[in-house]
Amino acid sequence: MDQQASRVARRTANSKTLDRLARLGLICRAVLYALIGILALQIALGSGGEEADKGGAIKTVAKQPFGTGLLWLMAIGLAALAVWQLWNAVVGATKALERFESAARAVVYAIVVVSVLSLLLQGSKGESGDEQSQDVTRSLLELPGGVLLVVAAGAGLIALGGYWIYQGFTGKFLEELRTAEIPSRLRPVVEKLGLVGYLCRGVIAGVAGVFIVRAALTYDPEEAKGIDATLRSLADTPAGPWLLAAVAVGLLLFAGYCLCEARWHRITSGT
Repeated sequence: MDQQASRVARRTANSKTLDRLARLGLICRAVLYALIGILALQIALGSGGEEADKGGAIKTVAKQPFGTGLLWLMAIGLAALAVWQLWNAVVGATKALERFESAARAVVYAIVVVSVLSLLLQGSKGESGDEQSQDVTRSLLELPGGVLLVVAAGAGLIALGGYWIYQGFTGKFLEELRTAEIPSRLRPVVEKLGLVGYLCRGVIAGVAGVFIVRAALTYDPEEAKGIDATLRSLADTPAGPWLLAAVAVGLLLFAGYCLCEARWHRITSGT
């Protein structure tokens, strides 16, 4: 009985540790989206500097006072997010779509952690998100059936964008929160932040997917675009910089929703 009680206590402690680290990671995620939104807004206003993507956000943090310490904190938090999503993909999630989504998130967070550590340990700026997208597309096109693979990747990204828009309109994202604990006066605010945020993310993912499909059909990897080039392309539409500015504000609002997630997300069982 004593050994069983000890194991239960250790599992509880580990659960609380993962919970706290993952919540730190959600705060770091909020910081990343806020910085991407700010960078995108600067581009819309004609004063852009860094790329409006996660790489640009990381470089912006590095330039701040105590930037190195902040980056280490972000690396720890985002690594915890990757572990948490991997745990969900293997053990936690019950539906195939949820497992796939958790696995994809784990990969994305792991890539961001590698980028942060690369900057911290080697001072390497690395490739931009646009260059990475083009390199991956080029590698896939060189494989047998590469065109179909790239088309499938682009279609998958378009589908993901559609799914995020669906989550936004239906409020399905609220299922991940402990909604009973959200004060009644704040619930409408949380809902609106999530709605606008998921819609903007869906638009960005969908547009990026279209560029990837076009890269496959034209057999030109240069057509593939990362977040930065995708956002900049919005300024080239008839709506001009105003559309990019609107999406940038949406990303800032999504950062606010991420902070709500850090407070009320169902991270570990029993929380």
